[in-house]
Amino acid sequence: MGTVRLSFCVVNTNGRELLRACLDSIARTVPGGLEHEVLVLDNASDDGSAEMVRGLGRDIRLIALAEREGKAANDTRLLRAASGELCLLLNEDTELCEGAVAELAGALDRDPGAAVAAAQLLDPSGAPQPCAWRLPGLGTALASALFLHRRLVVQSRGEQVRPVGWAQSSAMLVRRSAVESVGWLDSAFFVYSDETDLCRRLGDAGWRILWVPRARAVHREQLASDLAGARRRIVEFHRGRAGYLRKHHSRPVALAARLLGAWPYLVRALAATVLPGHDPRRYLVHARQALLPWRGEGLREAAEARNYSKGLRKPASTGGR
Repeated sequence: MGTVRLSFCVVNTNGRELLRACLDSIARTVPGGLEHEVLVLDNASDDGSAEMVRGLGRDIRLIALAEREGKAANDTRLLRAASGELCLLLNEDTELCEGAVAELAGALDRDPGAAVAAAQLLDPSGAPQPCAWRLPGLGTALASALFLHRRLVVQSRGEQVRPVGWAQSSAMLVRRSAVESVGWLDSAFFVYSDETDLCRRLGDAGWRILWVPRARAVHREQLASDLAGARRRIVEFHRGRAGYLRKHHSRPVALAARLLGAWPYLVRALAATVLPGHDPRRYLVHARQALLPWRGEGLREAAEARNYSKGLRKPASTGGR
């Protein structure tokens, strides 16, 4: 193999069969003649994921962690280990569609001032999902409070490549040197808002973030359907958003954005009391966490508890950061 042009960087946590499908999609869609490598970081899975990767017999670099870490730390570890000038960050529950890699790489080749090219994500039925947005702030919070989020905040619309504030990192191609120049991803974000923060810092450094609609990837997001299972993700989501607001905005703006952010969840909770098939409790948990993001236990605490149970680390925190 010659100089590596592109590194596929896949993070997996207990998603063995999803990971297998993701790796199959890489093998199926990688353009012929493209010098590439595939790296998989297994985030201390308990389901035999690492053994599955070894058993495939493919040229895959496996980084198997004993201790579970956050997504930002996982992605940074992969980027540091990668050899390619371009790195395609992928979640294990993402499957690339034909032509996606060429579209993403072409977008960065045509725009030397762009550091990120993000794919259009599809749900398992093939329907496009919102996956690029304006950066969070008082304006976006106000738009959401007025239920104008899809019109004024979502930017993954249209048929042309366009600059956006930030994009979801489930299928995101980055210039490795650009990410290195801004200090990689910030591991203070365990999961959620880590890519938002990265895109903000890249934008502040003068780089553009692109959304590429013709690059498509199926995102088979596996979220808990019960409230107890979803609660940790809800806690972590609002914790990450609050951390982003504190980092990039003044305290008054961050507080106002939190207050505005809780309002639409309260309205939806009220509506859910009369609409069939809707659970008002989930919306109320969202509203509470938007107002008090430091309350509750999220995915960080679950990882710490898992590491402690394995004798790897004493739990370092309870509640929010």
